[in-house]
Amino acid sequence: MKFNKISLAIATVAAGIAFTGCNMYGKFKMPEDSALGQEYVKATEAQTDSTAFGNLKWQEVFTDPVLTDLIYQALDNNKDLRNAKLNVDIAHAQLLGARLSYLPSLALAPNAGKANYDGSWSAWSYQIPLAASWEIDIFGKILNSKRGARAAYEMSKDYHQAVRSQIIGAVANTYYALAALENSLTLSRNTAELWKQSVQTMKDLKEAGRVNEAAVVQSTAQYYSILASITDLEVQLDQMNNTMSLLMNVMPQKWMVADNATLNAPEILREAIPMRELAARPDVRAAEQSLAAAYYTTAAARSAFYPGLSITANGGFTNSVGSLITNPGVWFVQLAGSLTAPLFSRGANISRLKAAQAQTHQALNNFEDTIMSVSAEVSDAMTTYEKSIEKSDYLTEQVDNLEKSCEYTEELLRLGTSGTTYLEVLTAQQNLLQSQLAEISNNRAKASAVINLYQSLGGGR
Repeated sequence: MKFNKISLAIATVAAGIAFTGCNMYGKFKMPEDSALGQEYVKATEAQTDSTAFGNLKWQEVFTDPVLTDLIYQALDNNKDLRNAKLNVDIAHAQLLGARLSYLPSLALAPNAGKANYDGSWSAWSYQIPLAASWEIDIFGKILNSKRGARAAYEMSKDYHQAVRSQIIGAVANTYYALAALENSLTLSRNTAELWKQSVQTMKDLKEAGRVNEAAVVQSTAQYYSILASITDLEVQLDQMNNTMSLLMNVMPQKWMVADNATLNAPEILREAIPMRELAARPDVRAAEQSLAAAYYTTAAARSAFYPGLSITANGGFTNSVGSLITNPGVWFVQLAGSLTAPLFSRGANISRLKAAQAQTHQALNNFEDTIMSVSAEVSDAMTTYEKSIEKSDYLTEQVDNLEKSCEYTEELLRLGTSGTTYLEVLTAQQNLLQSQLAEISNNRAKASAVINLYQSLGGGR
């Protein structure tokens, strides 16, 4: 009879294994019906291009020593990065816990006691048992749990890298924003001084009968307009300093930038970015691991339909043998095996399986959407990068010509020839200031384009 029960259990287990196949034991593979997924798999299998812009170490991209020190400081102190690292530690601990599930559990539970019967105390009984329990992972319940924990661990590492890349980019962007604001502020203050002199010139020309009162008033109004713009720049500079302080995890303070801080843009002569470079992005890899975790959750949900087999063992030293208490005590050993099958939870198991399958489909959609989003992001970054360089050349030429225009109109007004009016002088000076500020702004945009392109290609390692 006992042999028949064991045979029945073995037959049940074998039938379950044959029925489930690789659905519960197979490792995650990208769905074959996902064209983007298959392209991604091929990209990850291709040889890494160490010369690609996104694969360069950040120290090779950001060479300004002041900026380099700031990035190191941010990587050491930033709270978001610290929390991301703690998430990695948590996931690693959970992975270790999942691995230990394969091992038997041991417990030592010594106990002793005696009883009183009608005023008479019995002898002491005691037991010093060591209990062991081992769940045999026949249908992949523990295996899928471990693989899911592995996927979660890898995803946390990818997230940590994504946060690291964002912090590096944020510090660099803030640094060059500070440089641009400092340059704009210096230019505006110098222009205000020159305009103050221009106001005095207009007053002198009015005394000489060369211009009327309107010229003096308009020149003075423009001077105060420049002073007002200076206050706006000072507010923006203070805000940007606070942004840098937050990245550094320190109280608000003023941050210094190198004189004439500029980011030399690399030469990238490509119309498109290959998939293997997109596949290097940490958010894409994290989306893949999220899909893998959902797959293992589904596999674990399938395992819940089938029996569980566990073996227990108890052994130790006792003086309680049946209803007798003997001294000295004796050694004892107990062995047992149990097979548990879900009889009345099929409906709940079906619901959990359907939910897990739906979550897997969601994870696949999110993965494909991530690839599409990063592709658009890289395309935008490439276009901005290329056009910022082109625009920089145009603005340089514009500033050069407007500087000459100011010199000519001011000289002609002083000489009183060619019918030059004060309005032409004011207009030339205004245009020059605006073009100079635009040039500074574009230099900032050009640096930001390089940084964003580097980030969008998974840079920051």
